[in-house]
Amino acid sequence: MTEMPDFADWLAICNVKADYCRLLDTKQWDAWKELFTEDCRFDTTESGGSVVEGREAMAGFVRQSLARAKTAHQVHTPQMAFDGADAADVIWAMQDRVIKDAFDLTGFGHYHERYVRTAQGWRIASQRLTRLIVDVQVKASKS
Repeated sequence: MTEMPDFADWLAICNVKADYCRLLDTKQWDAWKELFTEDCRFDTTESGGSVVEGREAMAGFVRQSLARAKTAHQVHTPQMAFDGADAADVIWAMQDRVIKDAFDLTGFGHYHERYVRTAQGWRIASQRLTRLIVDVQVKASKS
């Protein structure tokens, strides 16, 4: 059953996601991974990726994929459904820009996330990325 959230909880979840974007784009990997639960699930299969289980594995995977990339992530219009006082399902409209040596990518879609309240505050327990539009520009190889 969806309950009316306390505004402080709604705002705290929004701040976690704001930290997610800023810390990811500025490559602050140690702080970024702390936004997730230890047993988090990261699913990018609908966007051409894979499923990664666990915070350490997920953070390593993302770090390896994006360490040399320039990125900009933006999220908008959170839709939150609270499941009691300590859990919420949130859908964020998203846009990302990823610039790598081989290609530039601009994507639009949604993050589907489960947040849980922990002793450290709200954390992301699962994330599924879906994309509606992906614009990829492949760069010519430098021979």
